[in-house]
Amino acid sequence: MQKGKVLSLEDRIPKIKEHRKRKANRRLIILLSLFFLLIACVVYFQSPLSQIKKIDVLGNATVTIDEVLSASGLKAGNNIWKIDKAKAEENLLALPEIKSAKIKIGFPNKVVIKLKEYPAIAFMNSENHFYPILENGVILKKNKGAYVNAPILTNFKKGVILEELAGQLKQFSPEILNAISEIHYDPKKTDKYHIYLFMNDGFEVNATIPTLASKMVHYPSIISQLDPNVKGVIDLEVGSFFRAYKNEGEKKDEEEDER
Repeated sequence: MQKGKVLSLEDRIPKIKEHRKRKANRRLIILLSLFFLLIACVVYFQSPLSQIKKIDVLGNATVTIDEVLSASGLKAGNNIWKIDKAKAEENLLALPEIKSAKIKIGFPNKVVIKLKEYPAIAFMNSENHFYPILENGVILKKNKGAYVNAPILTNFKKGVILEELAGQLKQFSPEILNAISEIHYDPKKTDKYHIYLFMNDGFEVNATIPTLASKMVHYPSIISQLDPNVKGVIDLEVGSFFRAYKNEGEKKDEEEDER
């Protein structure tokens, strides 16, 4: 049986020294790397590289960039790592036009604010001034920005009735919403939610706010069955039926009777 080779102590010492040397070198490299990384971090945080240089605002149409920056509290020169994103987003959501807000930090010193606004679904007619009504029922007292075509509301006031109408209108498809010219609030003793809708195609709709969205979804189908040359009232308040105009005088009498 062959005996294993036995190394003398003199032969093993150089290998042990080499192993310890390599181990010491690795430790030195790690320590030096950590040291330079720490120095780099200190230099970065003390240099302009850690300060906000650029703020991009995305998704705003009615809110100005200045309003967004003022509400968020962010500005160029602030330390980018001291930003309280949650607080800034909360401040942005306090703006009535803002539906959602998200703040992201981009390396090395860029901040991106992504916004989603409530769309305008109608306009309030008040003393010949038209104020946008947002999807959340808020009335903007400053008419600014670009808005899509939307119905004009008459006789409405800020409150529950307007908020419920806004909740119904936001369920409308663009096709139906764009087909409405005006909505008149016309409460009756039996229905405080009663309204008239004047359509762009010349028809009039008699309805009640709580069931407006569920009834108006059938509007395209209803008018497809009517003679476009015979205008009148499409009653959707309870059931669904059509009453043609005979003359202007009778039309006014019918409206008075409804009240």
